[in-house]
Amino acid sequence: MTIDHQRIAVVTGAARGIGAGVARRLADDGMAVAVLDLDESACAGVVEEIVASGGRALAVGADVSDPGQVEAAVARIADELGAPTVLVNNAGIIRDNLIFKMSVEDWDSVMAVHLRGAFLMTRACQAYMTQERFGRIVNLSSTSAQGNRGQANYSAAKAGMQGLTKTLAIELGKFGVTANAIAPGFIETEMTAETAARIGIAFDDLKKMASEQAAVARTGTPRDIAHAVSFFASEGAGFTTGQVLYVAGGPCD
Repeated sequence: MTIDHQRIAVVTGAARGIGAGVARRLADDGMAVAVLDLDESACAGVVEEIVASGGRALAVGADVSDPGQVEAAVARIADELGAPTVLVNNAGIIRDNLIFKMSVEDWDSVMAVHLRGAFLMTRACQAYMTQERFGRIVNLSSTSAQGNRGQANYSAAKAGMQGLTKTLAIELGKFGVTANAIAPGFIETEMTAETAARIGIAFDDLKKMASEQAAVARTGTPRDIAHAVSFFASEGAGFTTGQVLYVAGGPCD
């Protein structure tokens, strides 16, 4: 991919974890990457890594649930990097609790970041994609979309990501834009470490339990998810859209 035809990717929640891994991989694939997170300064490390490896990257701070911030962020990306035609909606939070103890605020905040954020980012970026007649949207779902104790909000949001993905595929396909979702299983990140703390066990013990349940006898890493994103974001994946890929180390219903 020459610099004249370099694709511009936006990865949300990219300061750490899966998002950071995806940003690095897309840069390795030859894309310029907007590393977007709530705190712009937190994105500096990932940007520096990409630039040090010869790539182009931009740190962008924005709350994906805020329409004004999203519009300003995407306009800045288009101005400083180029028209964003690859979007990875990865930003997410957890506010786990059993339903009888879950607050309205915890429900709303999870929905706002995951679903509202994906909607706002997609709405802003698709304007550039449809104009360019090329686009790749990759939404991060989860195996929790099938239900998970203590995650009514998160599970509902991640199931919603799958419905959003399929609808985007139908609406945007004629413009050369695909939309697919990836549903990770257990991935070693700070978020899963927080889950271990919530349920009161050591992170190493949680990883051991997860690896014993996986058909491949190990837990996942951000690189596993980044590899799947790389395929969906590629030029060659133009006939694959509206799909949900479970990257979970084993079969999922």
